[in-house]
Amino acid sequence: MPGKTIGYMRVSTLLQNEARQKEGIGEVDKLFLDKASGKSTDRPKLQEMLEYCRDGDTIVVHSMDRLARNLVDLRKLVDTLTAKGVNIRFVKENLDFTAQASPMNKLILSTLGAFAEFERSIILERQREGIELAKQKGVYKGRKPSLNQEQIDEIKSLVATGVPIAKIARKFGVSRMTVYKVI
Repeated sequence: MPGKTIGYMRVSTLLQNEARQKEGIGEVDKLFLDKASGKSTDRPKLQEMLEYCRDGDTIVVHSMDRLARNLVDLRKLVDTLTAKGVNIRFVKENLDFTAQASPMNKLILSTLGAFAEFERSIILERQREGIELAKQKGVYKGRKPSLNQEQIDEIKSLVATGVPIAKIARKFGVSRMTVYKVI
């Protein structure tokens, strides 16, 4: 009996459109969609998919960078899935992995994964350079403070009267760490 075809998609931000990925993946029996960064493999739908898939199933992913952002995570996921007897198809790269993956496919996976990781590091470097340049021009000010001076004064007063930090944090809608930083 042939296994199920399972789709996996990931969008990094709410603004990203998953239509392009959905079109590339095509028709599937079950679809898992994460709206999270690919920086970590600790994503709810990815973990759910890993539990759901069985021997003989095929997971279809639009592109390798949708499954993982770095080579170590990508190889670990591919190895974990193929060890379970699950096939993986990367549409954009036109690559299929099975439990009997060829050495050439493994080489291609490593090479393309390394390029994706390199590209990500270049993007981050350019972003840092852009922020630094904007700071020098006085354009980039960083994130707006979560508390104004009046709120900070009130927090200090509440702490002085013995109100628990957790209660203060809830009242102002900030983390306990933020409260600790201002006192």
